[in-house]
Amino acid sequence: MPDSRYEAFRLSMGIPSSSSNMDDLDKIPLSYASVSIGYKDEHTLPKKLDAIAAAGFQAIELGFPDLLAFANQQSEDSSEVEADDYDTLCTTAQEVKKLCTNKGLKILILQPFSNFEGWPLDSDERKDAFARADGWLRIMEACGTDMLQVGSSDSPADKIGTDRARFVKDLQELADMLAKKNFRVAYENWCWSTHAPTWEDKVDRENFGLCLDTFQSAGYEWGDPTTQSGLVEDGRSREQVEKDWKASCDRLAKTVPKEKIFFLQISDAYRTKPGPLSKQDYDGLRSRGFWSHAYRPLPFEGYLPVVDFAKAVSQTGFRGWWSYEIFDAGADGEGKEYDLKEFAKKAMECQKTLIEACQK
Repeated sequence: MPDSRYEAFRLSMGIPSSSSNMDDLDKIPLSYASVSIGYKDEHTLPKKLDAIAAAGFQAIELGFPDLLAFANQQSEDSSEVEADDYDTLCTTAQEVKKLCTNKGLKILILQPFSNFEGWPLDSDERKDAFARADGWLRIMEACGTDMLQVGSSDSPADKIGTDRARFVKDLQELADMLAKKNFRVAYENWCWSTHAPTWEDKVDRENFGLCLDTFQSAGYEWGDPTTQSGLVEDGRSREQVEKDWKASCDRLAKTVPKEKIFFLQISDAYRTKPGPLSKQDYDGLRSRGFWSHAYRPLPFEGYLPVVDFAKAVSQTGFRGWWSYEIFDAGADGEGKEYDLKEFAKKAMECQKTLIEACQK
């Protein structure tokens, strides 16, 4: 949307006015991804919301797995609520909205919508993708959010092909579906994606923007969990990898319009122990995808250049939502015990350190 309309929207949402002045970063509104806190079945969605709100976060990313789990916990009989039971899920989403409102939390986004684009025309997979989109839009209406996070597809290339024009067309069609309800698409470049592992992929729609992520970008362009060094090893020297990473951050800061950034996700990554991950798939999930699901601590607890990326995003003038998405099962990936409220509080404290680092 044009800058004037974007600024009016920001003010209506209580978000501070955009600026390239790095001194105002402490005013950034903060969210937390619900699926990325807790590690036990007893860590129910209400308990997660309690912890997130108590720490001072202003919003959540509502994770579909949390919604589905809460629907099953609320079920009055023993039958399992299925992922496509949208009537029940919409009723549950209304309950989640009430819980969030009572705790002073906004539902920033519904996530993660995945493996949508690229399926062959008339295929069952494509029909299912659009049926899921219809269902998720209903959930969005029920929970009161206007934004859908879409992860770049990691479906195998032999299933979806390599025709980028077709991927873009599918995403444009999705954006047009959402536009009818004044909803937006926040597209995230998953670092293990089949076709869009970097932030530089674009779709020409006003309501289509970027979900940028410190882990996803640094974890593809700079880091690699399958190498001894933990860095990308593709024939370039370590110095060249670093130089190319800095150039990418600089390019982002100078070329991405701030209004095309819908929100920024924050996390770091562990250098895995006892050694690098296998280059082979983990039960069908690529190495970087496996890395993403369990080895993502708070900034400054891992080794990725999180500050570089967060600073580049800030230098665009973007002052919208930053959201913590922390999947921390320890450097060995075997699990990590923590108190939910203390963990969320630690993330809030980390934000202060991150902002100070970005201002230097």
